[in-house]
Amino acid sequence: MQSTAMAALFALQCFQVLFLGLHDWIPLGTLNDVKAVRAANPGRKLFAATVISLTPFAIGLAGSAIYLGRAYPSWLLWWLWISYGLLFAGELRAWWIPYLFRTEPERVARYQVMFGATHTFLPQRNGIRVNTLHVILHVATLATLVILGAITK
Repeated sequence: MQSTAMAALFALQCFQVLFLGLHDWIPLGTLNDVKAVRAANPGRKLFAATVISLTPFAIGLAGSAIYLGRAYPSWLLWWLWISYGLLFAGELRAWWIPYLFRTEPERVARYQVMFGATHTFLPQRNGIRVNTLHVILHVATLATLVILGAITK
């Protein structure tokens, strides 16, 4: 079980690092709208945001790769807990709290520009449409935290 959980954790980290690094840069059909994201976040701003958001997860992935097949040291477990915990808190704050509980007109307008043409399977609530690609990321983040909980004793 432990080796399966560790392999799943590593795979989820790989997915999330690739997602965070590429989803605003590489067109994925109706799952994203690269042109709209670039219009809302021109050149250097988008690059800086990508690097800043990617860095803690790339560090965690590098650490996980170094210890692949072995028990993670406590510093790495802390790093993963903190980084993915903050990511999940940010996902809740940016998407799910406005979607489920309250409208934020500025966020609604921004998301409509950046994600209005993307695929979604959830109904619109409070002006927010949580797109499919972000739901996938959020599920992966939650799964990462669940696996971290299973391997951390």
